[in-house]
Amino acid sequence: MRLLFLAVLRRHTGNAVTAERVRDHLEAAGHVCLLKDAADLESSSEIAHLIRAENLEAALALHLYRGGRLVQGHGIPFGIIFGGTDLNEDVNQREKNEVMGKVLEEARFAVAFTESMKEAAQTQWPHARGKIYVQSQGVVTVPNAAFNWNTFLHCPGINQNADNLHIFLLVCGLRQVKDPLYLVDAFSEWHQEEPNVYMVIVGPEVDPVFTREVKAKVKRTAGVRLLGEMPQEDLHAALKNCFAVVNSSVSEGMSAAILEAMDLEVPVLARNIPGNAAVVKHEVTGLLFSDPQEFVQLAKRLVRDPALEKEIVANGREYVRRYHSWQAERDTYQSLVRTLEGNIEQ
Repeated sequence: MRLLFLAVLRRHTGNAVTAERVRDHLEAAGHVCLLKDAADLESSSEIAHLIRAENLEAALALHLYRGGRLVQGHGIPFGIIFGGTDLNEDVNQREKNEVMGKVLEEARFAVAFTESMKEAAQTQWPHARGKIYVQSQGVVTVPNAAFNWNTFLHCPGINQNADNLHIFLLVCGLRQVKDPLYLVDAFSEWHQEEPNVYMVIVGPEVDPVFTREVKAKVKRTAGVRLLGEMPQEDLHAALKNCFAVVNSSVSEGMSAAILEAMDLEVPVLARNIPGNAAVVKHEVTGLLFSDPQEFVQLAKRLVRDPALEKEIVANGREYVRRYHSWQAERDTYQSLVRTLEGNIEQ
């Protein structure tokens, strides 16, 4: 089957990584999967032309609003995958909510990453109750064996001996919903007490205006550094070498960096929001904080309590193995896409 797969493909973001992984699953089943950036296809007529030109028989969209609205109404069957912004932000705007409800009416299936996302969707659009499936994200980590941790630290100007440092990595695209500056002041105060702790923010410059704000703030803040986007294998190697991974987002669907950290046996400190709390169970698979002061308290505790760190890491790794299997994800998507075979119902 020839499939159009629409997603928002900012490089090295969670969406892009998810889209590449799902495409691999579908191509492994023998489908031809044309992956396109929804941001490049703003009109229905462009989609119609693409469907005709490429002889596409079905479609899949990552993001109910940003992708789903573009694939509906073209006479080909389609499925959708919910994005975090669908249920955390777009749902609160009446016009977008109505559009998403209509897309769901036409979709043959919808995939939610968590039970809480599924419940939120069913509450908003009860008519879609029978077609929403939960499939958590599958995790595969491939750290670059040739990665040099000391070189990585020297790039943003951390020149101390790596053995004596505690590096907290915050992995995110620089945009407001990721809130990378949330912890900066509190972390800097801690760094001034304990100069061997650093927070390094790593990620692509997604929002140019906000990126300037982040750069200006980090430049004048002790103990916090900023690095640009990295190849996936290098990022996984950096995660593996750091002391802990941090997530301070205002909203999340399901954070790939959190799951990857767990897979690499690195402790996670995450802001207590629904998307993170669905993955991180406090003091079991990670630590959840509600404000910057609580983050610092928990981070200090983690530094001083190796037994807690060891327990969290073991539980996180087991959680990922049990609930975020790459093979289970492959089986689900291959099975769901089979429901798109055959013409759309008249």
